[in-house]
Amino acid sequence: MNPRTAATAFRAVAIAEAISWIGLLAGMFVKYVPQTTEIGVQVFGPIHGAVFVAYVLLALVASRALRWSRGTTLLALLASIPPLATVWFERRATRAGDLPVGSAVPAS
Repeated sequence: MNPRTAATAFRAVAIAEAISWIGLLAGMFVKYVPQTTEIGVQVFGPIHGAVFVAYVLLALVASRALRWSRGTTLLALLASIPPLATVWFERRATRAGDLPVGSAVPAS
């Protein structure tokens, strides 16, 4: 995968992972607090699981394509665990130059 595609795909999946976390957390709230329905967890659980796996795989692909250090790669992988941390990592990596934007992405 070329660096530009890797960076774009990583950004999209990082945001999707955070959104799926929000859906899952809302579903868990409805399931456990008012105890009215489990539909939110039944819908967002598998969605979040699939997007989580996609994020981890794309973090590894982006790490290789963008030549991240081991520390940056580890941080990207660890960001998949806490809710919304993938967006934090994406912004941090962009500021640090590890996740270049637009024409700043080198064509391999």
